[in-house]
Amino acid sequence: MKKIHVNLSANSYNIYIDKDLLVKVGEMIAKGKEPCKTLLITDENIGKIYGEIVAENFRQNNFDVKLLALPPGEDQKNIENALLLYDHCFAHKLDRKSLIVALGGGVIGDLSGFIAATFMRGIPYIQIPTSLLAQVDSSIGGKVAVNHPKGKNMIGCFYQPTAVFIDTNTLSTLPSKEMVAGFVEVIKYGVIRDAELFAFLEKSMYDIFQLNHEALLKIIATSCQIKANVVEQDEKEKDLRAILNYGHTIGHAIETITNYKKYRHGEAVAIGMLYASKIAIELGLTDNTVFERQLSLIKNLGLSIQTGLKSESIIKALYTDKKTISGRLRFVLPTKIGEVIISDKVSDEILYRILDNPL
Repeated sequence: MKKIHVNLSANSYNIYIDKDLLVKVGEMIAKGKEPCKTLLITDENIGKIYGEIVAENFRQNNFDVKLLALPPGEDQKNIENALLLYDHCFAHKLDRKSLIVALGGGVIGDLSGFIAATFMRGIPYIQIPTSLLAQVDSSIGGKVAVNHPKGKNMIGCFYQPTAVFIDTNTLSTLPSKEMVAGFVEVIKYGVIRDAELFAFLEKSMYDIFQLNHEALLKIIATSCQIKANVVEQDEKEKDLRAILNYGHTIGHAIETITNYKKYRHGEAVAIGMLYASKIAIELGLTDNTVFERQLSLIKNLGLSIQTGLKSESIIKALYTDKKTISGRLRFVLPTKIGEVIISDKVSDEILYRILDNPL
């Protein structure tokens, strides 16, 4: 088992990574927490496969568990479902020592964390991410939120989990498109912080998609460690943590104007990373090799990189994003594989020039 400690000034926690963790989570939690009323939140797809396995393990350790499954999909991460979950918190009589468990992908993790952060001004919660995207990114770092029609994750807060349990076995039931979407986030970590990880992805893609345990352990643990290190230095995204948004600025804009229905998060981020690289080249920050190496990996994933969206629509959406400060857009731009900068020097003129041309 790999254990990564996220060392914060308050609310530090551990990330556990291994096979067969789902049947041990309740037992592991019980070692440090008194049994309590627990709301286990999942979606209908994950719930059918893993819901009762996890719930039963908690029950065997004397937790009073209510299992709740929402419909799947990004469009479920909304205020209406937040209100529904608050109703279930009241119905199950949760108190400040109760527990919320998020079992699923990023949507479930973000939504469950938002409920935990706001119900009774905050109750403990744990993350059990079942998608690669959630395992390497959204389950770590304490960003919790719901979407609004005018923007993704615009209503939320920072609220750290008590622990994160990553069972690599759950990837065996993950649809291939979701696996691809998660792989994009691992590419992101390589670009922003770890050239060795990026090179590993270039040579080990086959092993990763064959679910070789050692290859999975390598990319998940490395990604988690990178994010943990960044979050430790900048928990509330005042400065350094913004580098984790590489590819997300344009990616979120694409998701927003397509109503979260056309692109999975990782697919939109892949396009955003390529555009960010083009911007960096335009500004003279990097050379074409940085773009080409990312493009090669992304093409090998079988992703479409042409959106057909109007540049004007994308730019308009960019200005509604929470990463915009005082009306100035902020972009994370690569200087080489393993290193990025944050820039607010990207003009609308440059954006139109880049977005009006195919990738």
